[in-house]
Amino acid sequence: MKIEIWSDYVCPFCYIGKRRLESALEQFATPNEVFIEYKSFELNPQASMYSGKSMHQILSEKHGMSLEQAKKAHAELEQQAAMMGLVYNIDQIKPTNTFDAHRLTQYAKSVGKDQELAEKLFYSYYTDAKLISDHDTLASIAESVGMNRDESMAILHDPSKYASEVRSDEATAKQLGITGAPFFVIDRKYAISGAQPTELFLKALNQASQEPFV
Repeated sequence: MKIEIWSDYVCPFCYIGKRRLESALEQFATPNEVFIEYKSFELNPQASMYSGKSMHQILSEKHGMSLEQAKKAHAELEQQAAMMGLVYNIDQIKPTNTFDAHRLTQYAKSVGKDQELAEKLFYSYYTDAKLISDHDTLASIAESVGMNRDESMAILHDPSKYASEVRSDEATAKQLGITGAPFFVIDRKYAISGAQPTELFLKALNQASQEPFV
């Protein structure tokens, strides 16, 4: 069984959805037969590297709400994350562009480290509040999961490296009608949009397991 996940590292529900899928897999009969592939999806390809604005300010400006309303919404989001064992330090998070993080993930895929890197990037952004567009930061994150730091840095410094792979994933998303993240596709037969409850993921896994993969 193959599960393709279109997600973005600055998407708070993508990390929660990742954990809910993992929780479902823990209850699934044959988790070792499931292959997961992370696909690149930029929520905002035009996002700046880091404007200095907080997530509260960005949400407030985007939806025309007060800062207090934004903080309340984020507090509720932190509670959702906590229910899945995640720590979101939204006050300290640095919203940024994720294109280089996705390029690095594509490189990680070529050396069999994309699973570890994706988890570490989410953790670094939401829990450690690191700036995941900074090349030194990204290279350190790559090194922490066993990737070669110098090779990672060389790729990050060349904007053409693995750019086509990122764009290919995003083009496939358009072809499949994917307009938001997270988006999970099982064997190109079943689709789950958003950070759905663990029970829904498990139901989809069980249903997909009854059919042969073509």
